Amino acid sequence: MLPASHRMRSGSDFTTAVRGGRRAGRRTLVVHYRAPEGAATPAEAPARVGFIVSKAVGGSVTRNRVKRRLRHLMQAELGRLAPGSLVVVRANPAGADDGARLASDLTGALGSVLRSTRDQARS
Repeated sequence: MLPASHRMRSGSDFTTAVRGGRRAGRRTLVVHYRAPEGAATPAEAPARVGFIVSKAVGGSVTRNRVKRRLRHLMQAELGRLAPGSLVVVRANPAGADDGARLASDLTGALGSVLRSTRDQARS
C-alpha cells in the first residue's frame, strides 16, 4: 500500500502536476510529473502521487482494481522520485485488461518523464 504521506489529495496539486509538468503516455496509462520547485523544497517533503481512473476504464469494481494495482506499483517506484515532486497517473481503458502491461507501461513512462526532466535540468 502507498503510504499516506505520499498520497496526493488536493485538487490544486493534481492541476499543478497535469498542467505544469512533463508527460509520457503509453497504451494503458499516462504519467504526469512535476519536479520540485528549485532547491527551496525541504528534503523532508515526500513525493506525492495521485491517480485518475475515469468511468471509461470500466465499472466501479474494475476502476478500484486498477487503482489498487497502480498504488502497489507506485510504491515500488517511490525511490526514483525526487522529494517534493508531484506525480499523477491517469489510467486508460486498456489498463483494465492487462495487469502485466500496466506494470511495464508505468515503469517505462515514469522512466521517460524522469529522463526528460533530468535532461532539461542539465541544459
